[in-house]
Amino acid sequence: MNLALVHSRARSGVRAPAVRVEVHLAGGLPAMSIVGLPEAAVRESKDRVRAAILCAQFEFPARRITVNLAPADLPKDGGRFDLPIALGILAASGQIPLEALADGEFLGELGLTGELRAVDGVLPAALAAGDAGRKLIVPAGNGPEAALASRVEVRTARTLLEVCAHLTGRKPLPFAEAPALERTPGPDLADVRGQSQARRALEIAAAGGHHLLLIGPPGCGKTLLASRLPGLLPEATESEALEAAAIASVSGRGLDPARWRERPFRSPHHTASAVALVGGGAQPRPGEISLAHQGVLFLDELPEWDRRALEVLREPLESGVITVSRAARSAEFPARFQLVAAMNPCPCGWAGDPSGRCRCSPDAVRRYRGRVSGPLLDRIDLHVEVARLPPAALRPDAPAGESTGTVRARVVEARGRQHARAGKTNAVLDQPETAAACRLADADRLLLERAVDALQLSARSMHRIMRVARTIADLDGADAIGTAHLTEAISLRRATRGIEAAVA
Repeated sequence: MNLALVHSRARSGVRAPAVRVEVHLAGGLPAMSIVGLPEAAVRESKDRVRAAILCAQFEFPARRITVNLAPADLPKDGGRFDLPIALGILAASGQIPLEALADGEFLGELGLTGELRAVDGVLPAALAAGDAGRKLIVPAGNGPEAALASRVEVRTARTLLEVCAHLTGRKPLPFAEAPALERTPGPDLADVRGQSQARRALEIAAAGGHHLLLIGPPGCGKTLLASRLPGLLPEATESEALEAAAIASVSGRGLDPARWRERPFRSPHHTASAVALVGGGAQPRPGEISLAHQGVLFLDELPEWDRRALEVLREPLESGVITVSRAARSAEFPARFQLVAAMNPCPCGWAGDPSGRCRCSPDAVRRYRGRVSGPLLDRIDLHVEVARLPPAALRPDAPAGESTGTVRARVVEARGRQHARAGKTNAVLDQPETAAACRLADADRLLLERAVDALQLSARSMHRIMRVARTIADLDGADAIGTAHLTEAISLRRATRGIEAAVA
């Protein structure tokens, strides 16, 4: 038999489309060609494969070798196809049994000595292999990551020779083992002194998955509060954690399999570009909003960001996905993150402070605040003012607030009510679901309409206030939204309006 077929996986966003590696041996002058839209690293694999086969004491066929990577219109990149190409050559030349390749998929880059080197994007490939009902063989360095996909049988190898010994039945490869989970305690909310309103807003944001904007002078604790949010969130489900881990796997930054159940917390610098936020490149990679999927994205110094970079957040905040399109290809990445933003009220940071130290002109304040567009602010549910604390409140013996564990228990209970009612958190309810879950009494409906008119809010803001009120009611264990819940939700939307009035 001069033809062999080996199954493998390519990388396209967070998907791992199937690739059939077809190897044909024909007569003629010895040569090897690879077709099927290979990029440079794939074309170069013929030299790595030849050296690896010879170093493993196999015979490299002195024939015309054609390798086809199907489907032909799917771009192939990286060294992930080295192992299946080598196995295809060995099977086509009769050096290993062809039938042993039928129920398996293979990934791995080969060194010149036949050593198998780790590749990226293995977790999506393992999940896809499990869905296809096939086994998977990967380099030993990828074993812990691939083992996170519990639905597939994964074996690991260190060399090409070990893979061939397994396929011929001489020495089975070991199964991949997932590492023990490492749970590092995060920062505790009890470390935050005072700031009762901001702490309350943080609890509401965690309970309903709402976006949060913290506004206050320098050093008042905005970053301290934001860093406590991941600890308040319920533990990610297996499907949520696998989604986030798959994104990390294809990002090129690597994945720590021992910490895959932790919700991500991303805090990019304000000099980051739009591409760094949403992803991109000639071979599309996920950006910060996708790396924060199922976790928290913290944007500090919000007005200092390039406005064009901030504007790209508008669609993902609504849809939870981002599509990166390029001339040659496009890729879709999940981006269901929780946004926490922080900003000063003015260029000097002290507008509205009782000390009266702010000397910024109204025009300077308006220009500063104008760097953040109204449509972006409209998509943030909670706008909270964080005040400067008096020195006495910062004493070591000052009363500490509730701990992360105490608040988290209430958050988990409130989220349980939301999922029992709608199967999702309140923040992502669509309009019909909002109307069904956030019913208001006639008097409360009139109160909301008056508040929306007085604050000049949009219809989107009105619906977001209703969802926040529903979350507050869930924290209270109430079946219906009450007047107190609604008025608190309205008050958590007024911070930006109050600062604008203070500097006018």
